[in-house]
Amino acid sequence: MRPLPDRYLAPKTRRVWKITAGFESIFLFLIPAGYWGAAQVWELPMWIFYTLVGFFLLTAVLSIFILQPLKWKRWRYKVYENEVELMRGVFIVERVIIPMIRVQHVDTRQGPILRHYKLASVTISTAATVHEIPGLEMEAAGELRDQIAQLAREADPDE
Repeated sequence: MRPLPDRYLAPKTRRVWKITAGFESIFLFLIPAGYWGAAQVWELPMWIFYTLVGFFLLTAVLSIFILQPLKWKRWRYKVYENEVELMRGVFIVERVIIPMIRVQHVDTRQGPILRHYKLASVTISTAATVHEIPGLEMEAAGELRDQIAQLAREADPDE
């Protein structure tokens, strides 16, 4: 059996994911807020509102404080000469192997939150899909992008 990948994401990635989950939770609170507004216009049972608030509070706490650290702990990757291996997932663990010969291009990407924390994501594009290694230090992301691009060029028999 193949050993587990041994490279982890940057520790600051947990903070970024918690902030993102917080924004998602705020957006989901529009559902109970909408119900409350509808209850002000029509005579709707308030127990449904309280149930929705409780459900979304529980979902927010689970998402922000429990799932994000577990997700970070499980996320690993490793670059080999002929392939890139990714491992992710909390409940269902997914291990993906990307052959270098299938890599079409490699990019780094930053949103505003990643930029604030000086992090970047590396995206690996194949004909079928795009794979992402999120939350690497900017310098490490650039080096990883260049390493994968070089290995992909060497693996291409047409060059």
